[in-house]
Amino acid sequence: MAPFLPEPHIWGKLKWLAGGATGMQFQDWFDVLLHGSPFILLLRFAFLKFTNKLK
Repeated sequence: MAPFLPEPHIWGKLKWLAGGATGMQFQDWFDVLLHGSPFILLLRFAFLKFTNKLK
């Protein structure tokens, strides 16, 4: 998830994607996957925890 300064690395990649992802190469897409996976796993865990409480 790091580096955080001057802005979080994943935030810069997401802005790049929102801008059309022009010039992104394979290593940039892999970087998005690596830096974004902790957030995806956290959302998955929270979703499963929440849905399990409803049962």
